[in-house]
Amino acid sequence: MKRKEFLRATALATAGMALTPGLVRAYKNYRKVKNIGIQLYTVRAEMLADPKATLVQLAQIGFKNLESARSEKGNYYGLSPKEIRTICSDNGMRLLSGHIHVDKDWQRSIEQAVESGQEYIISAVLPSPGQTVEHYQASAEAFNKLGEECKKAGLHFGYHNHDSEFETVSGQILYDVLLRHTDPKLVTMEMDLGWVVAAGHDPLDYFRQHPGRFPLWHLKDMDKTRRKSTEFGKGEVNIRGLLEHAGQAGMKHFSSNRKSMPIRLLKASALTMNT
Repeated sequence: MKRKEFLRATALATAGMALTPGLVRAYKNYRKVKNIGIQLYTVRAEMLADPKATLVQLAQIGFKNLESARSEKGNYYGLSPKEIRTICSDNGMRLLSGHIHVDKDWQRSIEQAVESGQEYIISAVLPSPGQTVEHYQASAEAFNKLGEECKKAGLHFGYHNHDSEFETVSGQILYDVLLRHTDPKLVTMEMDLGWVVAAGHDPLDYFRQHPGRFPLWHLKDMDKTRRKSTEFGKGEVNIRGLLEHAGQAGMKHFSSNRKSMPIRLLKASALTMNT
């Protein structure tokens, strides 16, 4: 990034943070903010084009923790696990977690996660498609087994929801089926709060019913009409109210991801604050 572009991006981020004091205050009531991170899916175009340079730019902006996501170039945008771990270490960052697919490369994904230094490995989709209660029960059993494999490797396995999991089938919410049939000791829930709200549900209900089950959050504001993520404060997600219940949820790390945002336009809404 050219110096002028970097300064502009930094100024935008600083200005955006000034516009969200409620977010910062609410989180400080739970735990002091130590690190800032980003879900790399937000800047995937830049990561695919030049992953090393992009990571360096993110570090310069001030990000500390990262979550990767599988792309056409693999789990780390063309970098090897050792390369991304070294780049992060050299620039004062940490690769905390990564989104993968449960497929033929599953064992390799575990091996790479260990080599990269990750703590969490997250599935963003079910092992196979199917919107039935029986399929979600079978998926939960599969997740329990995957969780066992990850535990043996020193990793935490988790699942990241979208909105389809909140469909009601045969009188049951499918996400509830997953919660009932997964072992909390083996399967971490990375709740995407924006998608829960977009689907017409309240995350606080889940925090009350399943306390401690949601150590990872994807925190983003959501325009429910367009069903798209938007800047903090412009959507319909009660961010401050949710953060005030972080302890009840068991939240350890929260991150915000946008569908896509050029790195030069990163603002507070693209930042993630992780403990």
